[in-house]
Amino acid sequence: MIKVGDLLPKVTFNLLTSEGMSNPNTDDLFANKKVVLFAVPGAFTPTCSASHLPGFITLVEQFFAKGIDNIICISVNDAFVMKAWGDSQNAEHITMLADGDAAFTKALGLDKETGVFGGIRSKRYAMIVDNGQVTHLNIEAEKQFEVSKAEAILELL
Repeated sequence: MIKVGDLLPKVTFNLLTSEGMSNPNTDDLFANKKVVLFAVPGAFTPTCSASHLPGFITLVEQFFAKGIDNIICISVNDAFVMKAWGDSQNAEHITMLADGDAAFTKALGLDKETGVFGGIRSKRYAMIVDNGQVTHLNIEAEKQFEVSKAEAILELL
């Protein structure tokens, strides 16, 4: 499992924006940048839609004021779902990143099998990444939402 001090694994993602589909890789997203990355088990799910993503949307300017270059929300969903979810939440300042085949999530060791709920999904977590290296990592206990919320991550900066 990924830990503080580790470099992020090299993975290519799908990202759908108003400009169209792109395929950024880990270096494109994290090299020479300070980034908050948070993961949710699924787009449009209750805690993710009511609390997790909205917390980062509300505090986005405070993160930028503290030197964060980008905030990325990632989920094991396809790029179309991630864009639709971001649009529905007015998340224009958050990068809504798809890990459609869970390659990144599995490489981090933060995947979980949810069976009929949706198969392989991500554990809920948030991390701060500086130039591709994990400097903080907060992984939620099952069915919890405390250490990965925006307020908890903002306190680390």
